Amino acid sequence: MKTSINSKLFFVFVFFIAVAFRVYGINWDSGFHLHPDERAIIMAALTLHLPTSLGELLSPASSLNPHFFAYGNFPLYLLAFFGWLGGIFNPFLGSYDGILFIGRTLSVFFDLGTVCLLYLLGRRLRSPLIGLLAAFFYAVSLLPIQLSHFFAVDTPLTFFSTLFLYLLIRYYEKPAIKKAVLLGITFGLSLTTKASAVVLAVPLGVTLLVDDTLLACRRVRHLPRLKPFLRHISPLLLSLLVTGVALGITAFLTEPYGFIDRQEFLNQLGQQSAMTKDPFLFPYTLQYVGITHYIYEIRNLVFFGQGILLSLLSYLGIFYTVWQIIVKKKDRKWAQELILLVFAASYFGIVGNFAVGYMRYLLPLYPLLAIFAALLAEDILRRLAYLSRFLAYFIPILFGASLLLYPLTFLHIYAVPNTRVQATAWILQHIPAGSRLAVEHWDDALPLTGQGSYRIATLPLYDPDTAAKWQQINRTLEATDYIIIASMRLAAPLQRLTNCRVLPPDRCYPITAAYYKSLFSGSLGFTKVADFTVYPTVPFLHIPIPDDSADESFTVYDHPHVMLFKKIDRTK
Repeated sequence: MKTSINSKLFFVFVFFIAVAFRVYGINWDSGFHLHPDERAIIMAALTLHLPTSLGELLSPASSLNPHFFAYGNFPLYLLAFFGWLGGIFNPFLGSYDGILFIGRTLSVFFDLGTVCLLYLLGRRLRSPLIGLLAAFFYAVSLLPIQLSHFFAVDTPLTFFSTLFLYLLIRYYEKPAIKKAVLLGITFGLSLTTKASAVVLAVPLGVTLLVDDTLLACRRVRHLPRLKPFLRHISPLLLSLLVTGVALGITAFLTEPYGFIDRQEFLNQLGQQSAMTKDPFLFPYTLQYVGITHYIYEIRNLVFFGQGILLSLLSYLGIFYTVWQIIVKKKDRKWAQELILLVFAASYFGIVGNFAVGYMRYLLPLYPLLAIFAALLAEDILRRLAYLSRFLAYFIPILFGASLLLYPLTFLHIYAVPNTRVQATAWILQHIPAGSRLAVEHWDDALPLTGQGSYRIATLPLYDPDTAAKWQQINRTLEATDYIIIASMRLAAPLQRLTNCRVLPPDRCYPITAAYYKSLFSGSLGFTKVADFTVYPTVPFLHIPIPDDSADESFTVYDHPHVMLFKKIDRTK
């Protein structure tokens, strides 16, 4: 009883650590909607209204049809509902600016829900200590903290996929129709949050098909005797049927226009699927040309997703868990851990092979990495306690403090205004009204406010390197007073794509690369007058940790590198 109370008290402590890291700096962009996916979801949610008739409800032209299927529709409906509900009490919360905070609050709640699920999952696997450790490891992981500050689909997807695995383990331990229904509902919610949740079918199939089918085969020695085999396999078939029906109903209720407006749904889903196979398809995925699959994802996870220490413990925990399953397979608990390993391996195997390597794609693996790290850490603590009581306390405290250093270092980026906000203030203060500004397409234009005071032209740098493109750009530059680079979104990948022997003709940029080289060196006729960076910074020591080598999606939204260049006055 005392151990149970202590574990709950410690979990409360871990939970409040998770809350603090996720709500700190929640208004990181000063309300300017600087995350493009978040912005797109909000705009789609605000178009949703209740139809006036049943006929309209069932029509593709319905006011409840978001016409936006790049992601699942359930997060859109959830945001629209809470925006409407909040608007009843405060009209601001139902507006474009106010619903931003509702979305981010939902994101925080989903991620905190994942923390709670890890505590429950760890307790069910082995002990309350594993639950505590797993919850703590996830609470201090960098990427979940960052993504909790945005309302996109990744945090709810991670919550639902973790909930599904928890329910799947409970179903395995004691099958029941109610649990099969819950599995179907959770699977449906996962799918209508993001299509990549289809990978959950792999651990579901392993749990239901392999275990129950093999059990039936063992009981029925002669498979040609069909009736006894079917009698033993019928509970499995019923579970599959119930799960499938619950999944279908849930999917229809939470993404109805995926069925009603099926052609548009399939078109957009196909476009997203094509993007995962071809990094040349969209300008904003050119950064992934030439990446080494799996290695690229692991590198980002180690240095910017979990941190070096925790990721090392997680990977060792995977090997430790596999070894435990092989060596101690008579222990009934190995099957539960195998379910988690099957999902982790299948998800990483599929998503890690995508042509694009956004860090957020692997977020559903972070809870499992925390579990594997906790399984190993618990065994280490047990052995330390056997050797020395002092070591059993000192080493965990030292290791825990080291892990806390990672998120505290990262949160520095929210302690100061966003670099685009800083650049906007500088522009309004130092660049005279009426000046001619050149900004890059496919990026947020600066200044964020007061654009009407300036003459703004766009540089189409992603366009193919043709003579016509550079005639247009050179004319624009001749009439430009300032060049504004709002992030390295274009400059970083375009400077690499210069080997025209292996690249598609319309995706090779030797002239664009030379332009950036001239701009940064000062030989283009412009000089850098302002530079805005915010890096993760070690607290107290004030040592910045440059993260320019991270995946673009880790930096471009909440702490991009912004540069401003002024035309050199050669008459002086």
